Amino acid sequence: MSIDRRSIAALEQFLSKVSTASQESPTDTAPLDIVPIEPSPPPLVAADPVWIPAQEAFERGSTVQALVTGWNRGGLLVRWGELQGFVPVSQLGEVPIIEDESLRDEALAHWVGEELDLRVIELDPGRNRLVFSERATRWAPEEGETLLQQLAPGQVREGLISNICPFGVFVDLGGLDGLVHISELSWGRVSHPHDVVALGERVRVRVLSVDLDHHRVALSIKRLQENPWATIKERYQIGQLTMATITNLVAFGAFAQIQDGVEGLIHISELSEVRVLDPSQIVHPGDEVLVRILRIDSEHHRLGLSMRQVDPASAREWGLFDDEISEDETD
Repeated sequence: MSIDRRSIAALEQFLSKVSTASQESPTDTAPLDIVPIEPSPPPLVAADPVWIPAQEAFERGSTVQALVTGWNRGGLLVRWGELQGFVPVSQLGEVPIIEDESLRDEALAHWVGEELDLRVIELDPGRNRLVFSERATRWAPEEGETLLQQLAPGQVREGLISNICPFGVFVDLGGLDGLVHISELSWGRVSHPHDVVALGERVRVRVLSVDLDHHRVALSIKRLQENPWATIKERYQIGQLTMATITNLVAFGAFAQIQDGVEGLIHISELSEVRVLDPSQIVHPGDEVLVRILRIDSEHHRLGLSMRQVDPASAREWGLFDDEISEDETD
């Protein structure tokens, strides 16, 4: 294969240009199209003049007045000076008990336009976060801080139920509110905290944790009660028959309580000998039923129960009619 002179000359010219370009300094080359990155705005700091009054109010524990401008799912939006703040529902002086979530907006809307006496309980200029409490104005500024320093996990304290919310209750320990989560109210199932406690009720609580930075205290009522799961194997055995109360229905079965604080699952396959598409075909909350214990897991607080494995003869021994077990089971 032959290469003509013109092709060789063109190749040498190309290589010469490449060599020259590689020896040029970056300043000699054409500028690249670089899209500048916009710097993010610097975070707010306490030195920002807008935040100085909030910082001082927080440190002194002083009471301020703020205007309610709106609300969201968690509480009220307020305007204080040039700052926008937030008052959680749990920190209102009069906490609305909202059982129906569809009525939440109506319950919170009537505060709009009102001026509230508030105290700063959380301040984070860097996150543009300012949280107020109406409840905290009932305490002297130093009371809550002193009590917070004295609290420690494991302590037992007395207090008054000051707030009831869907997720739990707040207990006034005498200058500081602590939260008892709904799961810490009782060893048994709790549909709503007001089923267990009432506003103003005096209770004994165990301190679970103390968050000094955020002034949060986690409490428990049930930890001062005997844990029924700790001794369940002393009272019940696998295969034993016992009466139970249906407490809740789910797609995969029904939950039933055999004693206070001890609840087990009747799987949908254990409700009846016949195929069940919906547990409500067989049982309803509040029904008293005879069950056989299939499994006991005291460590994880689980109990397997069965209605299907209760024979008619056993039902008669318990004084139940055959049709109270299931007419299909007698066929």
